[in-house]
Amino acid sequence: MLDELVKLLALEKIEENLFRGQSQDLGWGRVFGGQVLGQALSAALQTVPQDRAAHSLHAYFLRPGDVSKPIVYDVDRIRDGSSFTTRRVVAIQNGQPILNLQASFQIVEDGFAHQDAMPEAPPPESLKTEQERIASYAGRLPRGLRERAVAERPFELRPVDEAEDPFVPAPRPPTRMVWLKTVGKLPDDRALHRYLLAYASDYSFVTTSLRPHGVTWLTPGMQVASVDHVMWFHQDFRVDDWLLHVIDSPAAHGARGLVRGRVFTRDGRLVASTAQEGLIRLRPQQP
Repeated sequence: MLDELVKLLALEKIEENLFRGQSQDLGWGRVFGGQVLGQALSAALQTVPQDRAAHSLHAYFLRPGDVSKPIVYDVDRIRDGSSFTTRRVVAIQNGQPILNLQASFQIVEDGFAHQDAMPEAPPPESLKTEQERIASYAGRLPRGLRERAVAERPFELRPVDEAEDPFVPAPRPPTRMVWLKTVGKLPDDRALHRYLLAYASDYSFVTTSLRPHGVTWLTPGMQVASVDHVMWFHQDFRVDDWLLHVIDSPAAHGARGLVRGRVFTRDGRLVASTAQEGLIRLRPQQP
């Protein structure tokens, strides 16, 4: 499964600055936002000198992706400076853009350093995996989604907070912490680890903004979709070692929820920051 994801994100070069990626069906009826994000960053990275690492990305999700069709990534080499390189990537499907991403890359430089302290969290080995949690209510999921929910995944996720029944949710604070890592070892490729983290950063993210309202993505009539996604990479890391994504939602308004996150290594280094705004709309149900 991990090998399939690495291949999925590697992309096929079809022309100078043009890449093609296949789509993955996770049972939701549309392409997972993290897949398009990871593939777009992968496309940009393939046009950048190897001595420059991705340090930030800003992306807008424009249309839902069709899981039955490939996606073409068109890279615009906006700027190559002495220290920074900028790329714009448009993901295209059926002749229309489905994502617009801008990413910046930087040479390695020394400088001032400080960071937030890592919050206390139990070790991942003491926690249940997400699949183990899902098993308690998997029988109530639609068949196609149920099979995908309990299947083997490229990433192992271990949520820190208490499990909840997504069919009978209770209001709770808009916070979440999730340990994550790939299920197998990966090569020493800095670019690979960064676009894999971009992929995984969309797990359990915008749904954190639903928590104070006593609803989940399974609540009848709930519509949840990513609108934009931002990441900053502060220093090197490995996604085949445990990382802790610490998430909170400071605001929701106008059918949109805002979430932000910090990604720490197990030894407490802050290696990335994340943010996303998403659509969280509860549609009236027909009687």
